[in-house]
Amino acid sequence: MKSGSEDVVAESALKALPFPEEEEESTLIKTVGWVSAGLGAVALGLFIGRELRQRYKFNRRTPYDFYSHSGDEQGVDFGLGI
Repeated sequence: MKSGSEDVVAESALKALPFPEEEEESTLIKTVGWVSAGLGAVALGLFIGRELRQRYKFNRRTPYDFYSHSGDEQGVDFGLGI
């Protein structure tokens, strides 16, 4: 059971915490918190997706990928001095 002094300490601690006074202010803070959490989740998902795609592409490279300009699409005349 709680003693009387514990109740007094708990009440004084609650009074010292910076709780919003109005419901409207509390709703605004909650909305901003949820929006920032959602943006953080989107950013994390984009980062993880990019890393997974890079690993997928790296693991499926061909022997020709080791040469420089292996994926470049240029004309046949390039580099022949014509």
